[in-house]
Amino acid sequence: MTEPVRWGFLGAGMVATAALAPAVAAASGAVLHAAAARDLERARGLRPRVAYDDYPALLADAEVEVVYISLANDAHLPWTLAALRAGKHVLCEKPLGLTAAEVDEMAAAAGDLRVVEASWYRWHPRVRWAQARLAGIGPVRHVAAGFTFAGALDGNYRLDPARGGGALYDVGCYAVSACLWAVDAGLPVDVVAQSRLGPTGVDLDTKAILRWESGAEAEVQAGISSGEGQWLVITGERGEIELRDAPYTSWKDDATELWVSDGRGTERVAVPATDAYQVMVEEVSAVLRGRPGWVLPLSQSRATAAVLDAARASAASSGLPVAPTPAPGERHAH
Repeated sequence: MTEPVRWGFLGAGMVATAALAPAVAAASGAVLHAAAARDLERARGLRPRVAYDDYPALLADAEVEVVYISLANDAHLPWTLAALRAGKHVLCEKPLGLTAAEVDEMAAAAGDLRVVEASWYRWHPRVRWAQARLAGIGPVRHVAAGFTFAGALDGNYRLDPARGGGALYDVGCYAVSACLWAVDAGLPVDVVAQSRLGPTGVDLDTKAILRWESGAEAEVQAGISSGEGQWLVITGERGEIELRDAPYTSWKDDATELWVSDGRGTERVAVPATDAYQVMVEEVSAVLRGRPGWVLPLSQSRATAAVLDAARASAASSGLPVAPTPAPGERHAH
């Protein structure tokens, strides 16, 4: 029998407590060996074998094989690099980096180690089924993707620009990543965006248009101070795919539907409730043990970061088009 992968958690916030720790506990092939938090009792609350009140102490624990980083956005780069230096694989909360350059730095430091962005919705079977049906609707011509909510944000790091706050980083990364896998044609050639800024300088709402060389176009909306809404509609030359109801946050109690239209009618595909967090943990663990599984490629996380860079730059320049920066050694197709 294969030994389970030993996980270590940096941070014991809401996502770690409510989602990832239970996912590791329920997952096959994984065990929560250690957790670290500034408050030792919060670390113990995740029910690891060992608890620390010091992040470097966890990274020095030779038993930990992979580190899940559940910290504020600005802490993703330094603690990912620290975990890699300690010889640990990394699963890091989204957005993986605040810029494409940060993701490039992680990639350069990784060597033979895995760095995976915990964009958990990508492991949901509905997303996989949608990807499998893309060929049937023909070349994708348009994507409408959005994620908005109105939260109680007073005192929340989402309002702090120094900590990676703002709508694009918080929820825009979901919608942008969906556009990229839906169009599946690399980086767009330009991005045009407009943002509504809050008193602290973060974007409270951002709307962006992404355009590809092929003529495909995507409309993205992200908001942390608007009405509650999630949508993802993919239109091709021969039909349309819609992920109905919470395309980015369907969780373990949420049975969902995938709607596929071909111009003559609409097929409503029932998708059973799935804990995509658990699927993510199981597949990352499987890959680390050399078994079949899927992990989000670092190149795709880097592409999302590059589009977010371009959207922020365009919004700061009053909506002028900006071309996302390709990865080192890559060039835009023309």
